[in-house]
Amino acid sequence: MKLEDFSVKKIDGSIQPMSDFTGKVLLIVNVASKCGFTKQYAGLQLLEQDYGPKGLVVMGFPCDQFGHQEPGDEAEILSFCQLQYDVTFPMFSKIDVNGDATIPLFQWLKSEQPGILGTESIKWNFTKFLVNREGHVLKRYASTDTPESIRTDIESALG
Repeated sequence: MKLEDFSVKKIDGSIQPMSDFTGKVLLIVNVASKCGFTKQYAGLQLLEQDYGPKGLVVMGFPCDQFGHQEPGDEAEILSFCQLQYDVTFPMFSKIDVNGDATIPLFQWLKSEQPGILGTESIKWNFTKFLVNREGHVLKRYASTDTPESIRTDIESALG
């Protein structure tokens, strides 16, 4: 499988083929509205603003698998992101990133870039995957890696 083989559901329920992002650098993040790392939305939005014109697309995938930190429905999540953080980057429907219901995109991301000691499971909200213009997963970042701390990697991926 390749990145462009996947489709995902947008937060409005429509289907988004990942092939629409061919040639872009992607930062794919599992997000949550009531997490200690939620303030990273501001940094993610800043990355989108600074690097979007150069080809970066930040993608937010809400997930409620960690401490019930994303309890809302899609409308509530979108409203929160827009009102609290002025998020303009694409947001997608609430997903599972671990277990039997993991969406295929995240199964692929985790297999391409396993975590510490080769484990594929995602440990917490705001795990990030950087994908280059050719659709290869370059790096996986932990929740504690702030958007600001990965700017150099993004700049390198953008060329």
